[in-house]
Amino acid sequence: MAPHSTHPGGASRVRRRALLGTTVLVVLVALAGLAAYLTRDGRSPANASAPPSSSPTAASPSASPSGPPAPRTGPRDLPTQPKTHNPIAYGKAAAAALWSYDTRAYSRAELRKALHGWLTKEAKYADTASVDKVVPSRVLWKEMAANDQSATAKVHEGHFPNAFTQALQEDPGAITQAYVYAVTVSGKQSIAWKGSPDGGAESRSTTLAVQCRPNHPCALVGVMPSVAL
Repeated sequence: MAPHSTHPGGASRVRRRALLGTTVLVVLVALAGLAAYLTRDGRSPANASAPPSSSPTAASPSASPSGPPAPRTGPRDLPTQPKTHNPIAYGKAAAAALWSYDTRAYSRAELRKALHGWLTKEAKYADTASVDKVVPSRVLWKEMAANDQSATAKVHEGHFPNAFTQALQEDPGAITQAYVYAVTVSGKQSIAWKGSPDGGAESRSTTLAVQCRPNHPCALVGVMPSVAL
């Protein structure tokens, strides 16, 4: 997490993060409108009940029942985002992409570039710094690469946080400003490295801000600093 900085770029990142937080709070007010939007197209929101686990990072998610197949995010594949209008299906795919990497197949720079491709093209909403924070540092990546480390993910569930749902019910029209939804995803990340192909696994959970404007596929806004239940 970026510390306070007198550097213009640092100030910009702080403002961007503050904007993301503010946007999602506004977005929290919009969840009820999502149900109307999805059912309008004959879709229904994904299950919003399972409790999230803890932790973050991995690759091959399962898609939401109402969404399209999840993108390929297994070893040696850079993550490619799906085209869907379902925030939960998109959030599950995005979480899997953010939790995945393969130091044997591509560079850290290539992974960052691929993940940046998931971000919304609306610059005032895209929080690039929050995505970069999920990617291992240059030093760590070098150490991981020396051990041929890779990670894959399995997503268990995705849902709208309770606070988001409640806020939307209180003001359904708020979603129409940015069409950004909060989505909490939980799953498991499996890590393997040289000499230990079976590696280990740990539970992961994260809350993402996802933008799904009408008539446009969903895109990632950013990764929230804490998990919302």
